[in-house]
Amino acid sequence: MALLDILTYPDPRLKQVSQPVQVFDDALRAFVADLEETMRAGPGGVGIAAPQVGRFERIVIVDISAMRKLPKGSSNSGRLLLINPEITEWEGMVMGREGCMSVPDYTGNVIRAEKISFTACDEFGASREYCCEGFEARAVQHEVDHLDGMLFLDRLVSRRSDLFRRKVYKKKDEK
Repeated sequence: MALLDILTYPDPRLKQVSQPVQVFDDALRAFVADLEETMRAGPGGVGIAAPQVGRFERIVIVDISAMRKLPKGSSNSGRLLLINPEITEWEGMVMGREGCMSVPDYTGNVIRAEKISFTACDEFGASREYCCEGFEARAVQHEVDHLDGMLFLDRLVSRRSDLFRRKVYKKKDEK
């Protein structure tokens, strides 16, 4: 496995629309392993999309399993590998704060659906239906946006009042 370089804003490649995965093989599964390792090496990220590392295929990983209590309606493990995801239904709208590994210096308020249903394939090409809500639904929508060339910056309620410089915390042993 290998850590992959994360593209950061304003890299124009982040605006590129990704293509559906056509081949489900060992090379795809190896890439997924590298993508997951890259996400886990980051600063507390709960999701990553293939375009963030320069691969423009519709692949997303969302993992909220580190949350103390998984939200009602979440996937069994809190970890989702979604290939060729397509949101089919959404309901309710709620504003929440989001950050992104590709926009490391900022967070912002974004309105998202509170509950979503969607389909996606696993790494072997088997299709499955999902429903999730709350934070998990927000994370899935955020990552699926990457596949369509969108960042949370494109969905800010207001650039003037809803974009915030991310606080940088020093470790105890740093001075």
